[in-house]
Amino acid sequence: MNVLSQIESILFVASKPLAPKVIAKALGVSVATVEDALETLKLKYNRADCGIHILFDDESVQFGTNPDNTAAIDSFVKDEVSGELTRPQLETLTVIAYRGPITRPELEQIRGVNCALILRNLMVRGLVEEGEDADKLMPVYRLSFDALRHLGVASVERLPEYNALHAHEHIEQALKQE
Repeated sequence: MNVLSQIESILFVASKPLAPKVIAKALGVSVATVEDALETLKLKYNRADCGIHILFDDESVQFGTNPDNTAAIDSFVKDEVSGELTRPQLETLTVIAYRGPITRPELEQIRGVNCALILRNLMVRGLVEEGEDADKLMPVYRLSFDALRHLGVASVERLPEYNALHAHEHIEQALKQE
């Protein structure tokens, strides 16, 4: 079991900061083991020549970008936010609108592709919000108020054919195939 590799993977896929005790529980190791591994990863990543850094905030840790690259990131994000939505972004937004709140695995089961980057772009644009759902134990995604305002509706239930599409049999079958 390569704890360093596993922690890197967990931090890569996590959409929010994680406490070392959460990582330890997921891996079945001690918090001290995770903290030692995080220090090793910090030495590996938190260098001037590395674009990825390990960020620590209070009792949490998360992958982030090198602060020296802020100008390049801002320029890229500005271009991403100002352009038109791509077909995959529109499809993802539609699924979230009609099936939200929805977890990333559920969204990926319906669409059949990884949606991490698309979700990030939709959140950067302010069209999708991430929230918590105690029943699903994972972050869930829903349309933002800005998206609803752009669509000219007060709630997702006011979208065209919402009731029919929200419970559509093909989507239900796709979700059962997990």
